[in-house]
Amino acid sequence: MPHCYDYPRPALTVDCVVFGFDGGDLKVLLIRRDLAPFKGRWALPGGFVAEHEAIDDAARRELEEETGLTDVFLEQLYTFGDPGRDPRGHTVSVAHYALVKLADHAAQAASDAADAEWFPAADPPPLAFDHARILDAALERLRGKVRYQPIGFELLPKKFTLSALQRLYEAALGHPLDKRNFRKKILGMGLLEELDETERGVAHRAARLYRFDSAAYRRLVRQGFNFEI
Repeated sequence: MPHCYDYPRPALTVDCVVFGFDGGDLKVLLIRRDLAPFKGRWALPGGFVAEHEAIDDAARRELEEETGLTDVFLEQLYTFGDPGRDPRGHTVSVAHYALVKLADHAAQAASDAADAEWFPAADPPPLAFDHARILDAALERLRGKVRYQPIGFELLPKKFTLSALQRLYEAALGHPLDKRNFRKKILGMGLLEELDETERGVAHRAARLYRFDSAAYRRLVRQGFNFEI
């Protein structure tokens, strides 16, 4: 027989900040709400957690239902529980952030959204609920984490130039980096595999392509290596 609680329980939701990189700017994926409240406003993908559903499972389900995204890097960010954050009632949201290779994930609205579009993460349109606050928290987490873990490679194609890698870090950190020092440091880590290939379809001199060596990274971590940009 189910246990009866004597206390009211807030609703539980998940919200997902999905970051992508277009080669110059850090982007965030937003959906246009198809239902009240805030119908027609841009928002982060998300929704209610079903009974007996794990929170991370709910986040992945909502991502797929609203944007069609599957099999992406996803991590819990923070819990937002201000009683006034949702006009429908007291709703607690467990926010997540995701990193995707933008070229592999065109913006598309799935069953639970009217539209989906990539926007500059630093300059989004007005957002529903407290989603601007959630986005700011996700940007802050990303800025901190890309410096100490190689999660930035989740935003790049499998093959990339050193210039593209530097542009990614500059976009994520929000400030320029010295080209010579950046290349010396990243190449000195021994985490990049230099390929016998160059970029194609460019007007300038084609640059060498590289690939992140995840096996080398795991081996170095076991030896006490600390990644830091």
